[in-house]
Amino acid sequence: MTRQEILQGVVTEANTPSSPRIAGRSLSSWSPADYIKLLNINTAKVLSVLLVGGFAIYHSVLHATYDVTPCKGLLKDGMYKGNQWQPWGCMMHKYTKTDSERCFRYSRFWGKSNHFVYVGDSRVEQLFSHTRNWLDIGAESRKMSLKRELSHSVWENSAQNLKLEFIPAPEVNASMIKALEKWSKGAGPTVLVIGAGVETIRRSNGSLEALDEHRRNLTRLKPELENIMEFGGTKVLWALQPPVNADQLNGTTKVVTNDLIWQFNSQAYRVLGKSSILIWSSLYRLVEGTLDDMEDGLHMSDLALSKGTQMILNLVCNDNMNFNDGSCCKSSDHRTSLQTITYSILGAAVLVSLCILLFEIVCKRNARHSRYEALPSSPMFCILPNNSFTSFVFPLAKLAVIMAYFYICDRTNFFMKENKYFTPVNFWLPVLYLTVLGLFFNEESSYTSILHRDQTDEWKGWMQMVILVYHMTGASSSVPIYLHVRVLISSYLFLAGYTHFSHFWSKGSGGSISRFLQVLFRMNFLTFTLCLCMNRPYQFYYFVPLVSFWYLVLYCVLKTPPVVNYQAIEGNTSPVTQYLYVVLKFIALVSVISTLYMSEVFFEKVFVTRPWKALFVTTDDDIHEWWFRWKLDRYSITYGCLFSLAVIVGGKLKLYDDSNHSCLWPRTIAVPVSGAALLGLGSYTIFACLCRNKAEGNEIHPYIAFIPIISLVILRNMAGFWRSRYSSFFAWFGKISLELFICQYHIWLSADSHGVLVLIPNYPVMNILLTSFIFVCACHEIHCITAQLTQYFVPPEPVLALRNVVVFILILVPIGIHDGMF
Repeated sequence: MTRQEILQGVVTEANTPSSPRIAGRSLSSWSPADYIKLLNINTAKVLSVLLVGGFAIYHSVLHATYDVTPCKGLLKDGMYKGNQWQPWGCMMHKYTKTDSERCFRYSRFWGKSNHFVYVGDSRVEQLFSHTRNWLDIGAESRKMSLKRELSHSVWENSAQNLKLEFIPAPEVNASMIKALEKWSKGAGPTVLVIGAGVETIRRSNGSLEALDEHRRNLTRLKPELENIMEFGGTKVLWALQPPVNADQLNGTTKVVTNDLIWQFNSQAYRVLGKSSILIWSSLYRLVEGTLDDMEDGLHMSDLALSKGTQMILNLVCNDNMNFNDGSCCKSSDHRTSLQTITYSILGAAVLVSLCILLFEIVCKRNARHSRYEALPSSPMFCILPNNSFTSFVFPLAKLAVIMAYFYICDRTNFFMKENKYFTPVNFWLPVLYLTVLGLFFNEESSYTSILHRDQTDEWKGWMQMVILVYHMTGASSSVPIYLHVRVLISSYLFLAGYTHFSHFWSKGSGGSISRFLQVLFRMNFLTFTLCLCMNRPYQFYYFVPLVSFWYLVLYCVLKTPPVVNYQAIEGNTSPVTQYLYVVLKFIALVSVISTLYMSEVFFEKVFVTRPWKALFVTTDDDIHEWWFRWKLDRYSITYGCLFSLAVIVGGKLKLYDDSNHSCLWPRTIAVPVSGAALLGLGSYTIFACLCRNKAEGNEIHPYIAFIPIISLVILRNMAGFWRSRYSSFFAWFGKISLELFICQYHIWLSADSHGVLVLIPNYPVMNILLTSFIFVCACHEIHCITAQLTQYFVPPEPVLALRNVVVFILILVPIGIHDGMF
C-alpha cells in the first residue's frame, strides 16, 4: 500500500464484504497488512469521535466537581506568555480607556451603578491607585510613593456614574469588619476587592498566634462578606496575598517570607473556599511572574498592576460588551429562533437515522444472515440499507452531530478558550516543520502540464496550512508575514481564475447550468449551514463570498456573447479575432472593477441594494469589511484568467513544451526566466520587509500580487522532474482546503477566530495536536457530506436544478424578511 493510499484511506477490493480472503476470518488470523489497512481516514474519524466523547466527559467532570466557569478561570489561575497574561481557560480582552468608558456608560444607561471599593493594605491600595489612574487618564501607571500613609480615598466620574473608593484596613480585625458595616443593608458596591495579611505578619514577627488570630477574624468577617454578596448584589473578591522578593526586602519587612504568606493564604482558602466569595488566587501567580520588577520587594510591579486592573475590568464589563476576544465572565450566546428551527430539522434527521439503525441492527439482527460478515474493521459488520432516502438522511444526521460540536465549541463555555500569542518562532517553526513533512510525502503525478490538478491541490494544501498557523499564532501583527499571507489569499483567487477559465475554455460554453449551480453549492453549502447554526452573517466567512462572487462574475463575463472557447477557435479561420474578443472582455471587466474602486460611494450603492445587501454586510449593517476584502483582491482572479489564456495560447503556438518530463524551455531561455522569477519573489519579500504598515502594503498589493504568484508558478513548473512530482500530503489537504478555511473559525480556533480552542488545559502542544486531529477529521467528513448531498440539492437535470433554486429562494424569503433584507 502506498503512502497516497494510506493518506486517502483507500479501501481496496480486499476490504469489501465479498472478499473471500478476509470474510469470516477471526482477529487472531489477521496479517500485518490487515492492520495497516485500518490506517485510513475512516478509522481516524472514529478515533476523533471517541476523543470528543472523552473530552466531553472530562469537561463535564470539571464543571460538576469544581464548578469551573470562565469567571472563576479568570480569578483562579493563569500564566505569562511573554508580557501577555493568559487566564486559565478563558480569553481576557485588553481594555482601552475608550472601552472602559463605553462599558460604564452602558451600565449607567440601564440604571446600574459603577462602584468599585478596595479594602485592605498598601498593596490593595496600589490596585486602587492604578485602576483610578487608568480610568482617569488612560495611563498604564503613575509613579507613587510606596511609603506614604494610607488614607480613605474616593474618585468619581459623574458622566459615567463611576465611583472608586479605597478604605484602609491593613489587617483583618474589628476595624475591617466595621468598615463594611455601611453595606450591611441596602445595595452594595459593584465590586469589592478586599485583602490583608502581610501587615499582620510584619507586626507579629510571623508568630503562629497571629496566624490563628487571622483565621478567627476571617471567620467573623465571612458572614459580612456573604451578606454583601447575597443581599447587596456585590461581586466580592478576596485577594490572596501576593508573594514577595526576599532579596529586596529591608527593615521590618524582612520578616515577611513567602512561606508565611502561603500559610495565611491557606487559611483564607480554608475559611472562604467553600463560600460564594470569589477568591482571587490568580493574583498570586500574577505577581509571582514579575518579582524581579518590584521596587522594594513588597509592592507589586507596574506590569502586575496593569494586568490586575485588566482582570477587574474583564470581570465587570465582559458580559455587557460584545468583545469577541473577551470570554472571561461572559455568558454564552442566546439561541435565536432560526437556530432553534435549524437544529430541530437536523435533529429530526438524527432521529430518523437512529430509528433506521435500530431497525436494521436490532430487529433484523441474525448472525446467520448473509448481510453480516466478519471484517478486519469490525467483528460483526452490518451492511445498512443504501437507497436514495438513506443516502440523503444519513449525511444530514452526520452533519447535525458535527454542527452540534461546532455550537458547543464556539457558542458555549463548555470547552475552554485562550488568547492567541505570537512570536516569530511560534509561527515559523510549525511552518517549516509542515513544509519538510509535506516534501517527504512526494509522488509521481500522472500529469506533466503546467498547474495540473495534483499541483494545484498541493499548492492549496500548503497555503492552507500556512494560513492555519498564521491564524493560530495571531501572526497578523507582523507586517511582513501579513503581506505574504495576503499573497496566499490572492493565490487562491488566482488559481480559481486559472482553473475556472481552463474549464470554460475546454468545455465549450462552460458546462450546463447544473454544473454552475453545483460549483456554487459546493462553495456555499457549509457556509450557509454555519450562518444558520452559528448565527453569523454570510460576510463573516469572507473567503466564500469572495470566491463565489468572482466565480459568478467570471461566469457572466465568459457567457456574454460572443462566447469564445476551444471549439470556437478550432472552427474559426480568424483565431486572432477570437482571442481579441476574450482580451476585450477582460479589459471591460478591469474597467468596471477600477470604476467601482475609484468611487467607494458608488460601490456602496451597488452592494447595499436590497435584497442582496444581506450578503455583503456584517452584523452591524456595515459594508466596509466587504469593501476591504474586495479591493485587496479585485484583480487576482483576472490575473489567473489571463495567465490561463497565456498558457493556452503559448501551448497552441508551441512556445513551451509541457507534454513530457523535460524542461519547459531550452537552457538558454530557462536560466534567465528562472532568474527573473527568483528576482520577482525576492523583490516582493524585500517590499514586505521594508513596508512600514499594513495600510501602505494593502494599497500596493493589488497591483503587484501577480509578481510573486507567477514567479512561483514558473519556478515550480520549469523543470520536468519537479513539474511531474507533487506532495500527496499537501494535495490531500488541498482537496479539503475550503472546509479547513471555514471550519477553523469554530472548532480549531474559538470565539469567531479571536482565540484558541482548549480541550486539554495546561498542555498547549498536546492540545494543538489533538484539536488539529479532530478538526481535520471533521473537515474531511463535511467535504464528503457536501459531495453526497450535492446530487440531491442540485440534480444534474437542469429543470430539476432550477426547481430547487426556486424552492431555495422561497425558503430564503421569510428569513430575509425576518432579517430585514426586503
